[in-house]
Amino acid sequence: MAINDSDKDEDENEDENEVSELLELLEIFSLENSSLKKTIKALNRENVSLKHELECLSNKSLDDKTISLEKENETLKVEIYALKKTFSKFSNSSEKLDKLLGLQRCVFNKAGLGYDEMNNVKHFQKYLEKKDNQKVSSSMTCNYCNRYGHTTHTCYRKRNDMHKRNLLLKNKLLKVRTIWVPKGTFFTNPPGPKATWVPKAST
Repeated sequence: MAINDSDKDEDENEDENEVSELLELLEIFSLENSSLKKTIKALNRENVSLKHELECLSNKSLDDKTISLEKENETLKVEIYALKKTFSKFSNSSEKLDKLLGLQRCVFNKAGLGYDEMNNVKHFQKYLEKKDNQKVSSSMTCNYCNRYGHTTHTCYRKRNDMHKRNLLLKNKLLKVRTIWVPKGTFFTNPPGPKATWVPKAST
């Protein structure tokens, strides 16, 4: 029986130790749980405050953007109005210039100053035609075809003849014959004067 009593005491001691350990663990976990609850509450409060600040900032940024866009819109309207004014001035001035050019008179038209009307005066046309003819005839004459109005550099006959000659040479229709001549038999450029010397006659 004594053995049974000692076994029971040992079992009770072990149970008490386990219970005390479990109680200590329970207290530790309860403390950790309470601290975690406090941190969760603090984080929730911080989250709510941050959400509120974010909403305020988004509203402010949207308000700022709308205000800046409205200002930009007003400035663009002012610029468009100014450009319309300047464009209307230019269009009006071009119309006025066209009217002025339409009202111009010829230099020789002196109607209203004691002269006849322009339709009856024809001497200035003859004067201008004579001047033009004199300029053309005196300044431009072709040495190739002997015609007035162009020079040898722009002569169409010379160009046509040169083109035909080149075509004939390319197609070998025109044969150019070359002959070898011994030196001294044919003088291409004889030296000296062309006239022969004659002694002076004595009188």
